[in-house]
Amino acid sequence: METERENKYFYQLNETEIKERFDTDLTKGLSSEEASDRLARDGLNELQQEKTSKWVIFFRQLNNVVIYILFAAVVLTVWMGHYSDAVVIGLVIVANTLIGYYQEVNASNALEKIKEMLSTHATVIRDQKRLEVPAEEVVKGDLVYIEAGDNIPADLRIIDTDRLKVQESSLTGESGSVNKSTAAISEKVSTGDQHNMVFASTSVTNGNATGVVVATAEATEIGKISESVSQQSSKKTPLMKEIDKLGTGISYVILGFALLLFVFGFIFNIYTLPVLSLAVITMIVGSVPEGLPATTSVVLAMGVSDMAKRKNTIVKTLPSVETLGSVDIIATDKTGTLTKNEMTAQTIMTKSNQYSISGVGYAPEGAVLLNDQPVEHGSDSALDALIQAGYQANESELNQEDDEWVLNGEPTDGAFLTMYRKYHQSGTSDYEELSRIPFDSDYRYVASLSQHQQSQAVNIFIKGSPDKLFEMAEHNSDFDLTYWKEKVDDLSSKGKRVIAVAKKTADSNQTELTHEDLASGVEFLGIVGIIDPPREEVIAAIKTMRHAGVEVKMITGDHPSTAKAIADHLGLADEVHAITGIELDEMSADELAEKINDYHVFARTTPENKLKIIEAYQKSGKVTAMVGDGVNDAPALKMADIGVAMGQKGTDVSKDSADMVLANDDFSTMETAIHEGRRIYDNIKKSILYLLPTSFAEGSIIAFTLLLQRDLPLQATQMLWINMVSAITIQFAFIFEPAEKNIMERPPRNTRFSLISKREAVQIAYVSILMAGFSLIAYDWLIDYGASQQIASTMVVNIMVMSKIFYLFNIRTTALAFSKEFFTNKKAFLIIGIMIGLQLLLTYVPFMQRYFYTEGLSMLEWGIAIAVGFIVLLITEIHKFIRLKMTTDTA
Repeated sequence: METERENKYFYQLNETEIKERFDTDLTKGLSSEEASDRLARDGLNELQQEKTSKWVIFFRQLNNVVIYILFAAVVLTVWMGHYSDAVVIGLVIVANTLIGYYQEVNASNALEKIKEMLSTHATVIRDQKRLEVPAEEVVKGDLVYIEAGDNIPADLRIIDTDRLKVQESSLTGESGSVNKSTAAISEKVSTGDQHNMVFASTSVTNGNATGVVVATAEATEIGKISESVSQQSSKKTPLMKEIDKLGTGISYVILGFALLLFVFGFIFNIYTLPVLSLAVITMIVGSVPEGLPATTSVVLAMGVSDMAKRKNTIVKTLPSVETLGSVDIIATDKTGTLTKNEMTAQTIMTKSNQYSISGVGYAPEGAVLLNDQPVEHGSDSALDALIQAGYQANESELNQEDDEWVLNGEPTDGAFLTMYRKYHQSGTSDYEELSRIPFDSDYRYVASLSQHQQSQAVNIFIKGSPDKLFEMAEHNSDFDLTYWKEKVDDLSSKGKRVIAVAKKTADSNQTELTHEDLASGVEFLGIVGIIDPPREEVIAAIKTMRHAGVEVKMITGDHPSTAKAIADHLGLADEVHAITGIELDEMSADELAEKINDYHVFARTTPENKLKIIEAYQKSGKVTAMVGDGVNDAPALKMADIGVAMGQKGTDVSKDSADMVLANDDFSTMETAIHEGRRIYDNIKKSILYLLPTSFAEGSIIAFTLLLQRDLPLQATQMLWINMVSAITIQFAFIFEPAEKNIMERPPRNTRFSLISKREAVQIAYVSILMAGFSLIAYDWLIDYGASQQIASTMVVNIMVMSKIFYLFNIRTTALAFSKEFFTNKKAFLIIGIMIGLQLLLTYVPFMQRYFYTEGLSMLEWGIAIAVGFIVLLITEIHKFIRLKMTTDTA
């Protein structure tokens, strides 16, 4: 028996089992001594948090193969007395480290925000006395009293309640307050269906209750979420993984080749050891793409800034913006994200007619329609009575504040208040309320005793659950129970919440209303179908995203049929398939990963379910975004490849767990964000394809020189100039490059493929050879004609830079350079002008000449540099033309 009781969930235990399991008195509570003993044994009711030192974050940026190589270069150049080279290389290390540090130091502080949500004080019953204690001193078995306005300090099993309602949407995803009761639940249910439990961090909106503490600290539902958040390690975006892999691979190849060159030079005694060492270092520094981190960060930073200014999107970590471009799946919360979170009456069924209601949300914009034609007030007495009854049997207020309609109360009540305004074009009533029975979870209806101000007639108006009002009306001879059940089932199957409305004529002298007054004589007026309407702009955005190969999946706490109906309306799929959280729990991780892509709707879910859903999609090879706004979404937001939170309605916890925040709470912004993410990815890739040929050409120049046993044509600082200065000037052009025309017509990129394709690798190779070959020919030509080594070296630097300038026009667009796309990026020309200006400074300013070993060039030498750049562009454009022609012919 003991084992059976311990295996039950808290909500499945009856009062006797609760008393025995927690060894507590359900009237007197614990003794003060026992509470102290339990506090010493179990610890404080607070969440723990570990923080990473900023020094650790800083030094973590140095754990990079490229940085290791540059560090070695600094040590060797200092050892050989080349201090200016060491300073320049050191500045590159500092720049890359600081960029990485400032990205990571903005990491989320979600756990601290969760702690802030917890109650600071609690009212407990100990030694048969009601005491207020710090919430952190609450222990398991404590008897806790809660009332309207309280934040709940721990997870409680309710044992006594008086009309208790709790707002727990941030934890469960359910909109509106939830009614609570005391009865045990026999079957296994999700968190949102545990009507006899209340949870830490949620708040009481109505009534009061007493409950036994069943979980504290990390064992609470919010504690489990906190633990899940803390267990999610920092994730790298697909592009960052690809760049890391590319950078590491290139670095190892370069180091291996450099080692072979060093051994070759040493065996054949090509240079003295110091000169050979410097030559190899120069080759490494030239070949390693040290400008890659800076270039990537600049493109990302500018993309992030643009999204914040123009697209209402705040991106917290730079690499996250690119992830949007590779997203396959968007798993999203429903309420307030895909829907308005404003319950709207859409259908009215009276005995004789079915009416529709136009307009959505709480704004009274729309009308009651019959056969698509507006119905005038007074044309149907049954309709008049139903709308009047729904308005009077109400506990909420709807007011206009700054051109926005704001509901103070329950969403269902708000739907009836708006319906009344649409029908009467007014928010005033001819009835005055005399007495009211507020909504109670045991009775599931609201009733109002109201008197007409002119006729003085007194009526009872009732609104509530259909089954409860069926019981009241079933004794009337004209009430057809079978007919109305069919109508309720019909509306429910379409995802609508069904509310029944009735009335009863009362005695003119009656001033008080009781439940017994509703036992007989009730006239059933009809039913109203209510729905939380989908956002119209979301429907259009989902259609565009499906066209772009991005699937949207709905995760909600709603009933499966309701969620499925909304998903159909939204157009999530041609045929929507739904599954519940409990069904998910019955699957293994492998089984779920295998079947996850078959489903479009996940209903009745818990935070653990959301985490499993994201993990399953990732395991199936999908890049997944998670959109949410509640505390219950936090673990999934952190687990996803990119977490997206709502900026206005989102909790602080969700916003801190996310990588991106939609400032306007508009899900359709995801469409433009994906478009921007794809553009940014394209431009980063273009910048990489643009950067690598130059780096490889520099390394090739030094390698050929070593093999041919000639003087080095480039110094290490000159190579860094070519790589870094172009990375922070001319490569800025890619920031402003507009999106390719078909960007939202192609599927998400496959992140399992290499960043650089075979075709692109071939182009990098032959462009590197062109740049290196022309540079060596020009260098030898100048030396043969008696030019100094510094002039020849300066010539090589300018050939490389001019080649980069011309090559830019080949890389920046998939169209031919000399087409109507030539002027689509006007800022590129400004940036090219800046780069040329810097080259003139490098070539002619004495200070620059001293540190970068340069000398002034003649017009002929400048002409040669420009001609080489044009030849590079011409050859790559011929290659592009052939490729486009072949693609067109194949199509």
